[in-house]
Amino acid sequence: MNDFNKEILNETAHRPWPMPDSAWIMTQTWNDLLFAHWPVDAASLRERVPASFELDLFDGQAWVGVVPFHMTNVAPRFVPALPGVSNFPELNVRTYVTVGGKPGVFFFSLDAGSSVAVGAAKTLLNLPYFVADMTVDTDVADVKYRSRRIAEPHPAFTATYRGHGDRRPPVHGTLEHFLTERYCLYAVNHRYVAYRLEIHHPAWPLESATAEITSNTMADAAGIRLPSMPPLLHFAKRQDMVCWAPETLT
Repeated sequence: MNDFNKEILNETAHRPWPMPDSAWIMTQTWNDLLFAHWPVDAASLRERVPASFELDLFDGQAWVGVVPFHMTNVAPRFVPALPGVSNFPELNVRTYVTVGGKPGVFFFSLDAGSSVAVGAAKTLLNLPYFVADMTVDTDVADVKYRSRRIAEPHPAFTATYRGHGDRRPPVHGTLEHFLTERYCLYAVNHRYVAYRLEIHHPAWPLESATAEITSNTMADAAGIRLPSMPPLLHFAKRQDMVCWAPETLT
């Protein structure tokens, strides 16, 4: 069932820059999303991020996020969401970059439980997608999440997490705002040309969160060593979004 909330297109006051003038091309709904973030040495990330993307730091500190969730309403504009095609789990490993005054997200990897979605994203956007064996159990208060990439070295993520219900938008200038309120992603296409892909969604309805992470080798697979410390956690029950076609950077 397509329950995408098109009213989000009228919620723009929170945006750091206006939505693009061109027509958006796709919808997605992100559900039961956990932001798990660790501080990481910026120098260790610099060699893993294309030189055309400036690392975005908060008070001089770089951050890496591991973000599990499951998607619904994944469909091109004017195409209805289809059962089994438009809904699947996804898990990304990310850091933060900025180009031309527009801070965004850079993905080291994106694992998904749909081979169709993985194939499309790799072909059209050259994003580092991988097929994974994934299960998400949301029948109880906790979200039980398990992912294991099909390809070697089979990085995995297993966790049980929940939000605390204290839903609120992040405050501008805070670390949680820096880590979540981003309205584009950056990548390079098949011709190794950098591009920006713009997105829109309401301000994040963040909750504080608790998580028991029993397995997490996702960052290791990208050559990133996370510190031996508990992550900074935030939870969002739902976020509807639209995205635009990528725009190459000159």
